[in-house]
This record gives sequence, structure tokens and C-alpha cells, in this order.
Amino acid sequence: MGFFKNLFTWWEGASTGTALFNWRHGNKVGEDHLGNLYMTSRNGDRRWVMYKGSNDVSRVPPEWYSWLTRQIDDVPDKALPPPPRFLKEPVPNLTGTPQAYRPSGALERGGRRQAASGDYQAWTPE
Repeated sequence: MGFFKNLFTWWEGASTGTALFNWRHGNKVGEDHLGNLYMTSRNGDRRWVMYKGSNDVSRVPPEWYSWLTRQIDDVPDKALPPPPRFLKEPVPNLTGTPQAYRPSGALERGGRRQAASGDYQAWTPE
């Protein structure tokens, strides 16, 4: 089932046909820290990415995205300066997971807010 599934499910990574097309018509230009491969056509007029894992554009790092969209001409290792030391690794969106941010009044944390301070006065119609 694995071979046939790979033939027809393009959303779970590169299919067999895509891999054969890339081997025949493309040149490998580089690879990012996530394992994605970046390819260009033999004459250099087309650029594309082969994802390692699911096909999701949010898994392309910014420096390689700029190469894919032709914002820079050369590969990021040669065209861009090294990243600053203060830069942190990106964090995925944690919404819907147990690590998601929940303020003090959220139902998941008991649903109790802090009491309003004395400077608040509720409006009442006259």
C-alpha cells in the first residue's frame, strides 16, 4: 500500500512522479535545516521546493522563501549576511494545544477574573 499511496497522495510529501521529474529536469541548489530540498530547472528560469514531510509553505524558512520568490538572486548562504546572535528560533502557532496562552479569565483556567480596581465606575442610564 505504501508505493500506491505515494503515487497518488501529493499532500503528504513528494510523490514518486515528482521525484522522477526533479531528478530528470532539475538541479539541487540547496537544503535548509528542516530537510527541504530547493531545486531549479536546468536553464534556471524556474525554482521550487521539495518538502520533507507534509506540503506546507509555512515550513519554508524566510531566507529560502526570498530565494523562491526571486527577492534574492543567489542562494541564501551566499546572498544574505549571517543572522544576528539575538535572533531566536521561530515557535509554531500553539493555538489549540495545551501550551496555548490562556489569560487569567479563561474558562480553561477556572474562568475567574481579578476583581476590578476602585477606579472603575459602571455606567447607568439616568
